[in-house]
Amino acid sequence: LDSPTSGSHRMLGTDVSRLTRDERALVRRRYLGFVFQRFHLLPSTTAFENVELLLLYRIADAGERRTRAERALAAVGLAGRAGHHPAELSGGEQQRVAIARAIVGEPKLLLADEPTGNLDSRSRAVILDLLLELHRERGLAIVIVTHDAAVASWAARTVRFEDGRLRRDAGAGSPS
Repeated sequence: LDSPTSGSHRMLGTDVSRLTRDERALVRRRYLGFVFQRFHLLPSTTAFENVELLLLYRIADAGERRTRAERALAAVGLAGRAGHHPAELSGGEQQRVAIARAIVGEPKLLLADEPTGNLDSRSRAVILDLLLELHRERGLAIVIVTHDAAVASWAARTVRFEDGRLRRDAGAGSPS
């Protein structure tokens, strides 16, 4: 969203820092998935509609949108809750809807802020297994911000920040 004050930002071979605002918006829409800590679900729409919304800008065919949205909700264990509005869902269910919305567009990079913060340990394991499967099968790159040591231990690489400064970067294969 922001332009760097120095250096460059490369993604998929393109220097994103040199793109126009509209071109950066297209990069976000096509290649990035976001899981926000506060979910940002639309309260007047169902879980299904919240997930499908992302696809309205990408896929004209309503049947294809429906199939993908249903598949994403099923992947996070919410196939039976698709018709419910956010106020009718628990915090953990809302979080899983937000995750389904983030993965439905098959992004190349998933940016997730505390994606399991409202989940019980069983749901957390299901979501982390799903993300690992997406990484292995689709090559999805995942950046997770977390304070949860169990979630951090799941990662192939951890980068620790403290007071806004990099404190440790444990390279691939050595989580800490």
